Amino acid sequence: MNKPTSPAALRVIESEICIVGNGAIAKTAALGLAQAGLSVTLLGPPASPPRPADADAGWDARVYALNHTAHNLLSSLKVWDALDHGRVAPVDAMIVHGDGPHAGGLAFDAYGARAGTLAWILEDRNLNQALDAALRFAQNVTMTTGRAIGLVRDADSATVTLDDGARIKAGLVVGADGAQSWVRGQCDIGLDYRSYAQRAVVANFACEKPHHGAAYQWFTGTEGIVALLPLPGNQVSLVWSAPEQLADTLRAGSAQQIAERLAVFAHEKLGALTPLQPELVRDFPLRLMRPHAMTSPRVALIGDAAHVVHPLAGHGMNLGFADVAQLMKILSEREPQRGVGDARVLARYERARKEDVLLMQLTTDGLARLFEVDVEPLRAVRNLGLNLLDKLPVLKRRLISHAMGK
Repeated sequence: MNKPTSPAALRVIESEICIVGNGAIAKTAALGLAQAGLSVTLLGPPASPPRPADADAGWDARVYALNHTAHNLLSSLKVWDALDHGRVAPVDAMIVHGDGPHAGGLAFDAYGARAGTLAWILEDRNLNQALDAALRFAQNVTMTTGRAIGLVRDADSATVTLDDGARIKAGLVVGADGAQSWVRGQCDIGLDYRSYAQRAVVANFACEKPHHGAAYQWFTGTEGIVALLPLPGNQVSLVWSAPEQLADTLRAGSAQQIAERLAVFAHEKLGALTPLQPELVRDFPLRLMRPHAMTSPRVALIGDAAHVVHPLAGHGMNLGFADVAQLMKILSEREPQRGVGDARVLARYERARKEDVLLMQLTTDGLARLFEVDVEPLRAVRNLGLNLLDKLPVLKRRLISHAMGK
């Protein structure tokens, strides 16, 4: 059984790979690379105080829409079967609405995409509990906690120094430590940053009518982008990408008031919405972050450390899982004489991810910009575009196939 190790008790930890981070992407990378036969040290921050008991009840405010790339990766690592599937909802259809009196529309369904399902909605807690259980019994993984304060790299290795003096020595350091990545900062990788002046307001609701596995999205113009994602049973999860002033209003009110505002969009399809946990409304800022590189000598970035996109397509987490899958593939296929931190090996990883990441950045950023402009001629053009795309089955199928990660 794999047991956490105190860095103070073990002054130097040596492994082939050191992964910095404690989210789902970091844990998946640790598990996948270890199962590929590499020795891994997973470094997380010092343990946080336990959350209040009521925060663990009900449904998580933060949910993910995982595509087939993520599903296949988690299945290959034996994590998918360990999820609580009573809390996982398949997405069988996606219905997108434009804005204004002559709103356009676009609909996808699993049948048209020639797939069993388009995506799966699951909670952050469900995913992390399954990953934690797998890591406890994983071979080749050392889990440790501490605050990293230094990164030194040379021709042969990289060394991460912790604030208590402990060191982790590895051939490759993987930065999976989020949008404000410490690892990325140690590498002096440039960053393009832009705030969308929006916050994602998230909450969960029971719906009067069955959702039939459909995810709904409304591009509203002045009020941002509203998405309602299916949860098991007659329940949905809200992600409202709201302009700052509206986000302040939503957060200042109650969950019931949010439900009442949603009625203008959702009542026809879902009926009345009732907050599942009135106290559990969260928000987080939306921004575009484009690091100038995904690698540096003996360093690879994955997940939000490597890219942050607008959540309107729900693919931020999926990009991270695709990073993990590609890094595993590149490291497994490297020549015997090349180490895990070899410059050519890391260059292959960066090249392999460049197109997919750039396409998602351009798509999400372009759509966010397009639909935030409240000008009638532009509104008419974008609604026409939605209607036209909906009538082009070949193009629509290619679009949804890419989004599904197939």
